[in-house]
Amino acid sequence: MSITYSIIAWVASVKKGVIADVDYSIKSESTSDSVFRFFSALGDVAFAYAGHNVVLEIQATMPSSREKPSKVPMWKGCVWAYIGVAICYFPVALIGYYVFGNSVDDNILITLQRPPWLIGMATSLLSSTSLEAIRYLQCQSLT
Repeated sequence: MSITYSIIAWVASVKKGVIADVDYSIKSESTSDSVFRFFSALGDVAFAYAGHNVVLEIQATMPSSREKPSKVPMWKGCVWAYIGVAICYFPVALIGYYVFGNSVDDNILITLQRPPWLIGMATSLLSSTSLEAIRYLQCQSLT
């Protein structure tokens, strides 16, 4: 679902085209504003790459021995998972910034605004992903 959401976001941005008088300058009014925006961006990145807390639980359930430690497949799995997340989010970030410049909102769907049916479909994908995560967490707490 994240792949579909990401594809919707960047394809709709490309279709919209670069806005008139796009501004690529840094959008801050003071040094403290720049620092706040930097830490806010770090928080966005940390949220995008969430899931690291599940890794230890998964690794604990994997069979492990001295000859075949579980850290090897876990390392490969983590690297591929982060590559997958980057493949989903970097096109959205780069194309969104190219199209809208510094006027892009934190949620690119808010910046797109049209067509409403596409925004609704992407929002419903986000909602279903969140509901699926809640269901997963509830199942985990039952075991």
